Amino acid sequence: MYVKPVNPQDASHVRRSYTPHTEGSVPLIAIEFLVEDYRDEFSNESVEGVGKWFFYEWVIKIPIYRVLVWCAVRTLQLIIINTMLIELLDRINWEKRPSLISLFSGCGGMDLPFHRAGFKVVWAIDSNKYACKTFSRNIANAIINDSIENTNIAEVPDAEICIGGFPCQDFSLIWKRPGLEGTRGNLYTYFLDFVNKKKPKAFVAENVKGLLSANKYQAIKQIISDFESIAPGYLVKPKLYNFADYGVPQFRQRVLLVGIRMDTGFDFVHPQPEYGLNRKYPYRTAGEALKEVEQVLDNNQYHKIRARTVKILNLIKPGGNFSDIPKDSPYYVKGMISHVYRRIHPDKPASTIIAGGGGGTWGYHYSEPRTLTNRERARLQTFPDDFVFEGSTTEVRRQIGNAVPPEGIVAVVEALVPLFQGNYPQVDLYEMSEKLRRMSIRERLKHAELEVCDRNWQLL
Repeated sequence: MYVKPVNPQDASHVRRSYTPHTEGSVPLIAIEFLVEDYRDEFSNESVEGVGKWFFYEWVIKIPIYRVLVWCAVRTLQLIIINTMLIELLDRINWEKRPSLISLFSGCGGMDLPFHRAGFKVVWAIDSNKYACKTFSRNIANAIINDSIENTNIAEVPDAEICIGGFPCQDFSLIWKRPGLEGTRGNLYTYFLDFVNKKKPKAFVAENVKGLLSANKYQAIKQIISDFESIAPGYLVKPKLYNFADYGVPQFRQRVLLVGIRMDTGFDFVHPQPEYGLNRKYPYRTAGEALKEVEQVLDNNQYHKIRARTVKILNLIKPGGNFSDIPKDSPYYVKGMISHVYRRIHPDKPASTIIAGGGGGTWGYHYSEPRTLTNRERARLQTFPDDFVFEGSTTEVRRQIGNAVPPEGIVAVVEALVPLFQGNYPQVDLYEMSEKLRRMSIRERLKHAELEVCDRNWQLL
């Protein structure tokens, strides 16, 4: 039997090349990681070229239980890494499926993990007709194509949870930010009206990072205060997420506001990030996400690209952007934001996928001088390959870029499930709310992080 040489300094290649169903993979993986575990005991022997000697002369000296434990643990970790997180939600069982209302739904990125977990979407709304077609095709035929301002909330079914991402352009860090004073900034008040009139057990609202500092931190303060003032009272916990920390192959920072109706006594704690340096799993990379993407047919057409753009991209390294172009080059361009001519890096999460595409902001492949296809963008946003988008290339790009990456909130969905199953210890949320109301926004954000740490210690 021959064991291939292993470089213990780079065990990460196992995750890139491993296929869970490859026959004979498990023992090899166990041995590769045992090399890392025992490498200091090789003295001056080079790990390179260990081959047969390693297997016969060293592995047999390792207690068999160590091999078995490594086989079990590493195999489980690799299966999880190579499995879409959203698939883990399929195992949840319900006596009665909880009902869900979706606002500003878009194509359904935020709704998909709730849908897969068994929540029943009873009503949804979005103003973009193509996004509504995508939503109906993939999630539920319960979406209304209309402006939320035209809605008679009394005609909308009741629901146990309300979710949505109210329009964010007025809070975005990329563009000028009028915040609450903008024409779209106050659309959150419609979300507020739904919560006020439907009294769901919980709500989840998503927005851009810029919401935290808009209007000199007054916007987020006002929004939280408005939600907390709804009878019988809601405990609102804001947290800034980087979805890469939750298994998305993309650095994407978004604010999640999770509100729990206080008479439920359910103590929601934002979930622990498990991906990244010194965490349970390494970051998921763009290269991993795009593996075999060329085999997917839907939404995977190449875009036309100008010859000048090809020459520009050839001057930019993987992971780089317009700043890589020499200033004396005839192809030099000035960029205002880092997204301009940004190429993804195969060994890192991608930068934020955005809805626009003009001015060199399409997002570009790491090895080929071209724009990313919409399916590649969907992969980086963690949409399954069988999630098919409706509309033109431009419309689909917009839907993908505006969406919440489904796998980014799988852990949030899992954390909320006990509330609707009735299986949780009750706490006094009214007392907790009083403490939180006395904190500044920055203190509340820090409190959310500390809660995660405290919960982890309790679990240990």
